[in-house]
Amino acid sequence: MRLLIIGTLNGQIGGASRIAIDRGAKVTQTDNIDSGLEALRNGSSADLLMVDVNLDIGALIKSLKSERIIIPVVACGIGNDTQAAVRAIKAGAKEFIPLPPDTDLIAAVLSAVTEEDHAIIYQDPAMVKLLHLADQVAPSNASILVTGESGTGKELIARHLHNKSPRAKERFIAVNCAAIPENLLESELFGYEKGSFTGAVSRRIGKFEEANRGTLLLDEITEMDPRLQAKLLRAIQEREIDRVGGSKPIPIDVRIVATSNRDIPDEVAKGTFREDLYFRLNVVNLTLPPLRKRPEDIERLSKHFINKYADDNGVVPLPLASKTKDMLSAHKWPGNVRELENTMHRAVLLSSGTEIEPDAIMLSGQPAPANQAVGINQDNPVNMVGRTVAAVERNLIIDTLQHCLGNRTHAANILGISIRTLRNKLKLYNEQGFQVPTPGETDHPSI
Repeated sequence: MRLLIIGTLNGQIGGASRIAIDRGAKVTQTDNIDSGLEALRNGSSADLLMVDVNLDIGALIKSLKSERIIIPVVACGIGNDTQAAVRAIKAGAKEFIPLPPDTDLIAAVLSAVTEEDHAIIYQDPAMVKLLHLADQVAPSNASILVTGESGTGKELIARHLHNKSPRAKERFIAVNCAAIPENLLESELFGYEKGSFTGAVSRRIGKFEEANRGTLLLDEITEMDPRLQAKLLRAIQEREIDRVGGSKPIPIDVRIVATSNRDIPDEVAKGTFREDLYFRLNVVNLTLPPLRKRPEDIERLSKHFINKYADDNGVVPLPLASKTKDMLSAHKWPGNVRELENTMHRAVLLSSGTEIEPDAIMLSGQPAPANQAVGINQDNPVNMVGRTVAAVERNLIIDTLQHCLGNRTHAANILGISIRTLRNKLKLYNEQGFQVPTPGETDHPSI
């Protein structure tokens, strides 16, 4: 995880940097917005920007948008400066971190933004076989296609391939093809030259060049537009790329790992994915088994997530009751490991007593237990009649966020959605004029 700090953070740069470094981040710092933007254009990319709230965050975010640089921004400032926090959030910052920096809060933000937890927990024979094959092909330069249902851990396998390869000391760059609009994805991958479009005030290095000598993960590649697939195919075949607006090709040395949750041969048949690109990527196909087909991993993963979220929330990890184990084993897990993680996170927050009982477990397709409604205003079927689905969803999301004291990470896990989806929803609500809680804003009791 790469963190770029912009500004002085009221003299708290050292403390914030140490916390981030302790959590595995690589930290760089610039004094002002102009130098920060210049660093980003020249290939010193980042997964997250931590910006002094006294700087013009609105101008920074406007520049990022106009130059098609897609990086989340969090603002930092003196803890009691609520007006500055509100201005930063309205300008487009994802979070506000009060200073002096709090270890747990920075760790939560880093985790939420990057969603990085790279441990692969397994013992089921299906996963043992898959990891053995991954270890066999990792040292090669061959393109790898990792397929499987959503939530099975495809990006974890991609990182495993990188870490087991001769490229392990170089960069691992991940691009989510589904999360970036088509008109931005080309410049994100290939970079652009100054003046190539409105807002291109300087040359910018793309992800291919950032990943040179390392590994480039193209996540959910079947979401890529066929026109861009043709340019990608040429880059892989010729081992060179053309920046948008560029006049000459640039040689690259990149190992490609691509993932998809779709049936790619079916996408080829429908004409939405190029057959020649499929063959070029599919040198080796690693197909991740769904959680329902690796039953020996369910309890082990459950314990891992219980320990993780108990530690995050400062509570004692509780064992699973026998009936709870049976309940988890019988479930089909349509959301796979991601759904299991969300389920265990909720269970840690809601359990009391000496064990995690079945009433603390909410599974897809089942109504929420009564104790999960504490502190959250819920509509009954009568009250929901005549209301739009969007309005009911909005109230549920905002109420859950209030219940979590504005903590986006906790709210997303309770709701069973990704942090990215939650942020997109909150951005929409802000634009529509609805009040969205910021961290520490509500008076609800702490979870």
